[in-house]
Formats: sequence, C-alpha cells, structure tokens
Amino acid sequence: MRNDGGIMSDSRLRFEVLGPLRAWHGETRLDLGPVRQQAVLAGLLLRPDVTVSHYELTDGLWEKPPESNVLPVYVRRLRQCLDTSGTKPRDSVIVSDRGGYRFASGGVRLDVVRLEEIAAVAAAAEESGDLVAAVDTFAEALRLFHGEPLTGLPGAFVQGERRRLEERKLLLLRRKLRAQLKLGRFDEVIGELSALVSADPPSEPLAALLMRALYGGGRQAEALEVFTEVRERLVEQLGVEPGEELRQVQEAVLRGDEAQLGVAPRREPARRIRNELPAANGELVGRDRELALLVADGDPESVSVDTVDGVAGAGKTTLAVRAAHRLRESYPDGALFVDLHGYTEGREPVTPERALRRLLRAVGVEDGLMPDDLDELSASWRAATAQLRLLLVLDNAESAGQVRPLLPSGPGSRVLVTSRRRLSGLDADRRVSLGALGLEAAERLLGRIVGAPRAEGERFAVRALAGLCGRLPLALRIAGARLQNRPMWTFKDLVDRMSDDERRLGELTAEDRSVEVALRLSYEQLRPAEQDAFSVLGLSPTAEFDRLSVSALLDCSPAEAERRLESLVDASLVQEPASGRYRLHDLVAVYARRLAGEMPEEAAEAARKRVYGLYLGAARRASEWGVARFPLETGGPFTGQRDASAWLDAVGDLPEVVAQAAESGLHDLACSVAEGLVDYLARQQRYHECRTALQIALPLAEQADDERLVSSLRFCLGYAYAMQGQLDRARGWFDDALRAGQSSGDRGVEARALGGLTMADLIAGRHDLAIPGMRRVMVLAEEVEDRWLAERSLSALGYLAYLQGEHEEALGHLGRARELSEEIGSAGMLARVLCHIGTVQLEIGRFAEAALDLRRSVELAEETTDGLLVATSLARLGAAELELGNLSEAFELQRRALTAVTEETVVGMESEIRNRLGRTHLAAGDPVAAREHFEWVLTTIGPDGDSLQRTLALEGLDLTRQSVLRR
Repeated sequence: MRNDGGIMSDSRLRFEVLGPLRAWHGETRLDLGPVRQQAVLAGLLLRPDVTVSHYELTDGLWEKPPESNVLPVYVRRLRQCLDTSGTKPRDSVIVSDRGGYRFASGGVRLDVVRLEEIAAVAAAAEESGDLVAAVDTFAEALRLFHGEPLTGLPGAFVQGERRRLEERKLLLLRRKLRAQLKLGRFDEVIGELSALVSADPPSEPLAALLMRALYGGGRQAEALEVFTEVRERLVEQLGVEPGEELRQVQEAVLRGDEAQLGVAPRREPARRIRNELPAANGELVGRDRELALLVADGDPESVSVDTVDGVAGAGKTTLAVRAAHRLRESYPDGALFVDLHGYTEGREPVTPERALRRLLRAVGVEDGLMPDDLDELSASWRAATAQLRLLLVLDNAESAGQVRPLLPSGPGSRVLVTSRRRLSGLDADRRVSLGALGLEAAERLLGRIVGAPRAEGERFAVRALAGLCGRLPLALRIAGARLQNRPMWTFKDLVDRMSDDERRLGELTAEDRSVEVALRLSYEQLRPAEQDAFSVLGLSPTAEFDRLSVSALLDCSPAEAERRLESLVDASLVQEPASGRYRLHDLVAVYARRLAGEMPEEAAEAARKRVYGLYLGAARRASEWGVARFPLETGGPFTGQRDASAWLDAVGDLPEVVAQAAESGLHDLACSVAEGLVDYLARQQRYHECRTALQIALPLAEQADDERLVSSLRFCLGYAYAMQGQLDRARGWFDDALRAGQSSGDRGVEARALGGLTMADLIAGRHDLAIPGMRRVMVLAEEVEDRWLAERSLSALGYLAYLQGEHEEALGHLGRARELSEEIGSAGMLARVLCHIGTVQLEIGRFAEAALDLRRSVELAEETTDGLLVATSLARLGAAELELGNLSEAFELQRRALTAVTEETVVGMESEIRNRLGRTHLAAGDPVAAREHFEWVLTTIGPDGDSLQRTLALEGLDLTRQSVLRR
C-alpha cells in the first residue's frame, strides 16, 4: 500500500520533504507543530546520523539569534510528537550529543532517500540502453515531488536544501525528456515542456529540449520561434544573450543536422505504446470478489468485454482502474482510458466520433488521415487495432450505443466498461453490478480515511455513520474527508448532522464531489415516464415494493409499472434483490423522498390513497372475517384469500405500513388496514406484529370518519391477545369493545365482543358460562348476519359438547359449521371445522374418518398459511395414523407439527403436540424419549396450567414407568 508521496507504509516513522514537510507513524499522520519547529526537524532530518551543533541549527534557522534559547523546547516537542510509543529521551529518534543533536535514521523512511534509489535504477537503465524503462523510472522518481520542497519553512539552511532539491528535480526531468527524445516520443516532450519554458526567466536547457522535440516532430519553424522568443526574454529581463547550448541547437535546426540534435528522422509515425490508466489511488475495500472476476483470464482468440454497473458512487471507476492495473502487463500494445462523460456535471456525453478520433490518435493515426463518418471512423479503428492486443477502459458510459463503435478488433484485447446503466444492449463476457459495501468493509474504509485511533474510540458512531452513508463508497469517502478536515469533530457529530433526511445529502458534499449531484445526474438522464416512476417511489410505505404497489402509486397497469421499474433497475436507481421485488438504496431513497416532497399535494395524496387502498384490499381479501365487518371490493388485483395472503407474505413490515399511513394523515386507511390485517397475522402466529399495528391505529380511531373503528379495533386487540392465550388482557379489550359497540349501536361488534368474552370463558374452563353465552352469541350472529361469528359459535358449541362426552351432538354442531363454511367458500373456516370434526372422530375411535378429515384440514390450513391450525391438525393426524398402525407416518406428522411451533404459539398447543409425540415414542418402545416430552409439559405449564394436558402428561409418565419395569 502506498501513501500520496509514494513511500511504502508500515508501522515505522516515515517523512516527506519533497513538498510540505509531513510525517507518519504507521497510518497515523503526525502533527509537527509550528513552522519554525518543523524547520528544526528538517535541519536534523536532512543531515541524518550527523551531530548538528546548537549554533548551526540556530544560525541556519534564524537571521538573528532568538531572545531566548527555544531550541530545547522545540526538540522536546518534536520528541513527544515523533516518539509515540513513550520512548525515553536517550532512545529517541532525536539524540542529544555533546553540544548538539543528531537524528537517528535507523528504521526511518525518507522520500529523499527513496528518490535517490529510484534515480539510480533509472540511470542504470539509461546506461544499459533500456530507454523505455529509464523513462518510466525517471517518471516514478519525479512523482515523489508533490509541491515545492519543504514548502513554507524558513531559514537559510532550508532555503539551500530547497534549491538543491529543485535542481535535482530539474536534472531528473531533463534526463527523462532526453530519453523520450531518443525514443521518438516528441509529442510527449512537447506537451510537458511547453508550459515549463513559458516561465520567467526561461530555462535555457529546457528550451533546448523543446526545440529538439519540435524539430523531431516535423515542426522546424516552431522550433526556431522558441529560440527567438527565449532570446528576446533573456535580453529584456536579464540583459544577456542565449548560452552556447541553445545557440548550437538553433544552428543545428537551421542546418537540419539530426545527428547534432540527437533525433531520428520522422518518416513514418512510430506506433506508441501508451499507458493512460489513471493512478490507482487508495485501497480498494470490500470488492475482492468483483476484482477477482474482472482480472480472470479472457479469451485469447477474441475481444473480451466486461461491464461494471451500479448506483452512483458505488466505486465503479475505482474497481475498473484497479483491475486494469492488475491486467496491464498482459497487454503489450498499450492501456487506453477514455472518460465518456455519460454522467458528468456540466459535460455532454462524448460522441462516438470524438472518442474514436481520440483513440485513433492514441495508436498513432494522424488527424489528417481520419474520416468524418462514424461508420468509417469505426472501420478505421478496427483496422488500426487488428494486430494489437490492447487494454481499453471506457469509463462512465451513457449507453451501449456509445460503446459499441469503440470496441477494438485485435484478438486477445480486453475492454472494461463502467456505467450507471446496465448495458443490456452490449454483448459482454462478464457483468459486475456494484451495490453498497458490507458493513464491516464500510467501517474499515472510514477507519482508513479518518485514522484508526479516532475510529477505534467511537465504534458505535462509526457503524452509525456507515449506515447513514448507505455504505456507499463515494458517501463514505466524502464523510471521511469531512472528518479529516475537521479534527475537532467526532464521528457522532457528523452522525447527528446527517440523521435528518433534509440535511443528509447536503452533508455528503466535498468540493466537486457530491452524492446529491451524482444522483441528480442519474435522474436527469431518465425519460419523463421513468422520472415520474422514480419520484413516486418516495411515497412507498415500505422499503421493498413490487409492480402492484407501484402500479397503485402511478395509477397505471401492473405491466406498465414493471416496465418502468425494470428501466430504473437498468439505470441503477432501483435494486432488484429478488425476482419481482424491488428496493431503493438508502441514499437513493432519501433523494426519491425529496422529489416526492416536491410533487403537487393533490397528486401525492391521491397516490398515497391508492397504495394504502391496495394494502387494505389485500388485508381484507386475506381475512376470513367477511362482509359482516367490511366490504370486499371487486375487480382488484387479488382474486381470493390465497393470492392476497401470498402478496402480504412478501411485502415486509406491515405495522410500518400502518405507521406510514398514520403519519400521512390518512387516519381511516391506517385504522382500516390494521383491522383488516388481524385475521391474516393471527393465523400466522404473528401476534406481536398484529398488536403493534393495532396500537398504532387505536389512537387515530376517534379521528376517523368510520365510527365503527373505535369499537372494532378494541375487539381486534382482544382477539389478538386471546389467540395467544393472554385471557385477562383479552377480556379487558373485549369489555371495552362491548361498551363501545353498545354506545354506538354497532350490533356487529357487540356480537363479536360477546363471542370473544365467551370464548375466553371456554378456554379458561368455565363451561357453565361458556355454553349459554355461546348460544346467545349464535343468536346474535344470525341477527347481524355475521357468518364468520356463526361458524365460530357452532364450532365452539361442538367443542363444548365434545368435552362433555356428547360426541354425536358435537358432530351435529360441527356438521352445520361445515355446511356454513362450504357455503361461504372459505378454505380457512373449512380447515378449522374439519380439524374439530377429525378430533371428535379420533376420540370415538373412527380413526380412518378422522385421518381423512384431518389430512384435508392440514392441506387447507397450509393453503391459508394458518400456522397454528397446521400444527394442531398435524399432531392429531399423527395420532390417527398411530391408531391405524402407521408408526413411521405418525412420527413424521408429529415432528412436523413440533417444527411448526413458534415462540408465539400458545403453551397449551405445544403441550398437546408433545403429549401426542410422547405416546408415539412409547408405542415405538422408546420410553426415554417419551419421558422428555411428558416432563417438558409438566415443567412448562406448571401446577396451575392446562389441567387436561397436565393430566395427559402425568398419565404418560406413569405409562413410561410401566414400560421401563416391563423391560
């Protein structure tokens, strides 16, 4: 890993003087204090392992001796800064010798030392005749300079060192340029020298090199103009004539003496091997898998094309450039890079014609030989590259049409294309789509940028900041840069500033880098229909959505919604985590919400009503509660309970839908959705979600236009508690619902509340109250035409008769309930009734009939996703199969029943399953396994729990002991 200065980083001290004086300890940048203190360090650092006297240091840094001896103070501070491990003064890198100080250079890295190492390698390559290597190595040495050496430091010693280092830089530059001239790279030399020679006063050696390059490039007149211009400036500014070298070059140009000039005649343009790849700055974090895919071997017989797409700021260019550097050595004819500006602020996308001329020049084709027509340009490009093995990076592409004409033709060539769009119109060998980084990688990137010590001290804030940045590399780098530039800020400070949606995108801006600008450019490239679709996604009540919810938001057909969504996926503004399921990246969602906030209020409210209406329709279709409580719309996207339940299964956080409707001021819809979801959620034993949705809605019921919601939501809460076995809480809400229903005259909720209270009596074993109560509920259900309540009442009466041993009476009640369920056409009701009938038949020894009804009950319960009923029916079906002699079938069914149990399943149901499974183990001759289930029941329900299941567990343990004794 390299730092900006090119010095290899490790845990040791390292210094840079070829620019501003900077120091690091490992990855930690050190604060070297005021400039005079830095000058003291420079005075020691540039004379390593040499004792410098107090007088030399003072005289070299101050024009007049300071009034007080501040030198020891500066040295002490420097030691505190540099000796971060608590080294004692005698072991410091700054050593006190008699009369002075010495810098101990052992284990220290200095860019000047590295400069001379690289320069020596370059000189050796030059002497051996390897001019290509010499040019590259001299260039590497020059890259170590990052400004004026020792920028801003005072003192005569520093000024002398600065002049020495600048002269060294100039000498290395001249040697590099001379080697480039010998290679015939005249255009490169001309471009580099033109600005340098225009400086005041002009440099005669550089002017001589520029004249040679212009002559070598066939521009003799311009070479002579350089001499004239430089002479005039020398005479005017310094009053001197040009020196001997420059005059000799002028004469050689006039004579056309190529030997004197050291250039070869330029009869044919030499093919240039170019490496245009940008520097691979910084560490690539969290993209190892994608990088490995891009650097895998391509087809040597054809042109390999790899594409990298993804949301703005995902690091596509960084990944492609890093991959290109890894691949560079495998492409002997050059590595070219073109920014197509498909998504660049203030720039039009580069036309294929312009890009082709740029590429043709890069491989040595002169402008005068280039045609104007696109097809002819593309043909020329293919002809020019037919014998080349090139690496071509096409960055920031707008479309496949922009890329296709630019593909080279040389077998074995490689093209890497980056774009925000998925370029489906481009034939690609590999496609890589970039999203957010993993959380660990995002935290590591922040730590790398800001520094490990700061990050280690605020781990939770680092994680929170990574989340607020959506784990997007661009956002993380901008946030890290802001913290770099504001050392007084903590991670938590930036987290607090970004916690508000309105401010988050604004905080993610640093000079010309902005997440918001990147997203806006992606948005502006969309067609109007796609822009409308993207904007309305900011109104989605859930993080994930599908074509149905988007069709509701847009008021269009599902097919049209899907087309627009897929276009947004191709534009990398929408993600598709699973087939038919879509979501927005966190920061993209913030931008979409901002756009949605700019919509006309009437249009936004209409879209919200449509999408919450979709959830309401699905909830009511998935419910068994029927027309007695709420109407079912016809002609919607759901044809019945099954497809409505399946849709709700996939949509995610349903309480959040209720919360979003409430926040939008749609109180009736919020309450109605919560009411409609109760039966669906309870069937799946999702009681916590059920109660959460209802508790969000309940305070809004008083403000709703639908007055019945006040009592209905109270009944719903009672029902949710009752289904989970929390009878005391259930009774409280049923009582509230009953009073509210009586007060408002809502006979329907009054009947249901009475039914709930009576069911609580039944579950609690208060059969003397439950029987007359349930008969009264039955009468009320018929009066208000509530067929769901009528089925529940008949089933309850059947169960009560079963408990009293009146089996035929029980079957009579349950038979009428079955007829009612079939008449209604409710699969869920029929599943429940068949379970009750099978239970009675199991009790009276009709095992075959019981198995038939219970098996059908399992099928219907699974179809309607009624988890509790699935478990119940499976356990009892297993008992029937056991009585029929099918031991292995019994085991399989009852084990399936146990796996259907969740944390929210009532204890009594799990106790029944375990009691039945224990009996099956006994029948199989395994009393040890049986005992475990019986003991679980006794331990879990306790002495005051379900008396029936406790009795069955005790009987089971007695049978277990008898089985052991018989052995």
